[in-house]
Amino acid sequence: MILNDNIRRIQVMYLDRSPTSRLHALMKSFPALVVTGARQVGKSTLLLHALSKRADFVVFDPVFDVENARQDPDLFLNNHRTPLVLDEVQYAPELVAAVKRRIDRMRKPGQFVLTGSQQWGVLQSIAESLAGRAAFLDLEGLSLAEIAEEPTPSWLDAWLQSPSQFIKKRPKRLDLKIPLWEQLWRGWLPEAQFLPRELLPDFHAAYVRTYIERDARLLADVSDWQQFGRFFRLTAAMTSQETNYSHLGRELGLHPETSRRWLDILKATFQWHEIPSYSGNVLKRVSNKPKGYFADTGVACHAQAISSPHAIPSHPLWGALFETAVVGEIRKSCSLLSPRPNLYHWRSHGGAEVDLLLERDGILYPIEIKATSTPTRGDTSGIAAFRKTYPRLRIETGLVLAPTEKVLALTEYDFAVPWDVGP
Repeated sequence: MILNDNIRRIQVMYLDRSPTSRLHALMKSFPALVVTGARQVGKSTLLLHALSKRADFVVFDPVFDVENARQDPDLFLNNHRTPLVLDEVQYAPELVAAVKRRIDRMRKPGQFVLTGSQQWGVLQSIAESLAGRAAFLDLEGLSLAEIAEEPTPSWLDAWLQSPSQFIKKRPKRLDLKIPLWEQLWRGWLPEAQFLPRELLPDFHAAYVRTYIERDARLLADVSDWQQFGRFFRLTAAMTSQETNYSHLGRELGLHPETSRRWLDILKATFQWHEIPSYSGNVLKRVSNKPKGYFADTGVACHAQAISSPHAIPSHPLWGALFETAVVGEIRKSCSLLSPRPNLYHWRSHGGAEVDLLLERDGILYPIEIKATSTPTRGDTSGIAAFRKTYPRLRIETGLVLAPTEKVLALTEYDFAVPWDVGP
């Protein structure tokens, strides 16, 4: 009855998710599928919507041993049919070995779906036990296309396949009902799209409190949780900047190693993402500082006490929040491509930079992100510097993604494109 009630509620509030077709395709070829992502990005909802008619569902708890799954995992599996969805499986790691034994006896595709919101908890146990047996699907918050109810293939794939054809087509913007500043303030968690504006601060406050007091506490030994909460809020202020552990620690009186460890917790729980730096020398790609991004702009706004959407355009973090949102869109689009392009950022010793570089088939695709409705030729200076620095590389048409109205040529090689462009 509870499951049926949840399904009915989801059908009313559910927005179609772009990864659904990929989920079905992976289940047709792999015995197990692992769906990972931050809390409340919609993992369980996606699976209930996509598999409710044919799968069995079990949700695990950090305190209670649901159906004695930890004590007797084989008996637990005997009492369930497949396909079997094991939700928050990091709370019952004993099951993974039993799942492996079942798969080895019968390598039938689509038997098990495992989900989790803690990267370490899920991947450490699964990567070894289910190597070669499981595929992985990363889920983030909603994309612009999903919010606009157009979860079709992303514009990014069309651009990577043929930049010239993509520009020639003059792609249109998505039909979005929520203005840019409010969307940044709401963020991308599915539930945040349906709540009245006056309840969003309460939603984000509960999200942060639950994350700090439950997820992070279970993952690591942190003695001062108030200090960790301050660290969480500080990382929101550092979004879209190069990661500097010494600076993070100095702001709160922490040792750089503590900052590194705490930032690893945020990464392990999908609250923080990093993009490595690019260099023509492969060895130097890992020697320069990565660029870090907070996962959800709505949570970041709450962490920085931004009280309303109208406060964003005059806030010092306006440009950083916009860049965070655009990079998130690119990251979500890349997760649907197979194989995924490599993502980098680039900064020269002289200060020139390119916000994003996508690399596929030996070709580099540069992207600049500008929080202006009127981008100009000057906004392509970083891309021009990159071309000059690496004249022998294959560098394709550059894009400047901005809150602009239409596609606009900025140079012979570079174009401004609306950040909310459709497929």
